[in-house]
Amino acid sequence: MAAIKLIAGLGNPGAEYEHTRHNAGCDLLFEIARRYGISLQSSSRFFGLVGQGRVGSCDVRLVFPTTYMNLSGQAVGAVAGFYRILPEEILVIHDELDLEPGSLRLKSGGGHAGHNGLKSIISSLASNAGFYRLRLGIGKPADRSQMLGYVLGRPDRQDRALIDEASGRALEAIESVVADPQKAMNVVNAVKSKK
Repeated sequence: MAAIKLIAGLGNPGAEYEHTRHNAGCDLLFEIARRYGISLQSSSRFFGLVGQGRVGSCDVRLVFPTTYMNLSGQAVGAVAGFYRILPEEILVIHDELDLEPGSLRLKSGGGHAGHNGLKSIISSLASNAGFYRLRLGIGKPADRSQMLGYVLGRPDRQDRALIDEASGRALEAIESVVADPQKAMNVVNAVKSKK
């Protein structure tokens, strides 16, 4: 099985979006960069912050697209194209409305389920079957009309603790995920939230 060569963490740039629900993916990416001493530098060529280093025994590139969520595919597509990284060697970390806070799931392929970041990446890679997604649950509001404010808002203390706990589990598992995502899927998906 192919190891992961590119990890993308999705979110929006700017202080007003820091630690919002929609930025759960890039928050975890920054934690991975800190843990493994990978410096992220701004790159106009790759439309985001990029870095390279080792996660466990594997060489990986990290990217945080700074184009705003809806254009995330520009960065992922540019890095993948330049370094000849295949879709099945890419891990995208993102927030997931269809999972409760504290939930963590790893999957391969599928559609975008209305997630604009995934929609952009699928379009840029011309493939929705190959790349892996590490999905951090953020839940959804009872009233669909509140969706925009919900995803762009910061979670309350209880949900924050649940999201952070799931991110912590993801961080502990990231070396296994990078080395063999197919094998790691069973382990990651078997662990339940502590809520």
